[in-house]
Amino acid sequence: MSNMKPITKILNGLAILITAGMVLSSCGSDKGGSSDDGKKESGIKKIEVDPMKDKGIGPVTSVEIGDLDQTMADAGMEIFEAKCTACHKPTEKFIGPAPQGILERRSPEWILNMILNPEEMVQKNDIAKKLLMEFNGSPMANQNLTEDEARSVLEYFRTL
Repeated sequence: MSNMKPITKILNGLAILITAGMVLSSCGSDKGGSSDDGKKESGIKKIEVDPMKDKGIGPVTSVEIGDLDQTMADAGMEIFEAKCTACHKPTEKFIGPAPQGILERRSPEWILNMILNPEEMVQKNDIAKKLLMEFNGSPMANQNLTEDEARSVLEYFRTL
């Protein structure tokens, strides 16, 4: 019977190690049972803005979208082809995101502010910061378009 005590101690020790390992391996796991939806950073719950309500940072605060203006869209296509296609393809990801369907993902104001004010947008706007990271830190170049030119590009995006 004296040989049983060391075995019992070893088994008890193993049971403690296994239990401790299970507890430690479950730490940090967010599978099931968590109600914070995974949007915590440093213990502070992050509030995400609806991308369709985010107007971005820049000169554009309001845009009225009416019927498609084909003349404006044609001018926007020319501007896009001349200044944007080095990084953007209309219907597929490239160096930057594809503008096809952008009006279903972003507000018109956000799109215009991104075109007109890309430097400040990638520094201060959460959506633009995420896009910068998603596209390997390649910031959008400021093409120094006027608001009218940017609005024409937006009109072209409506045709994609």
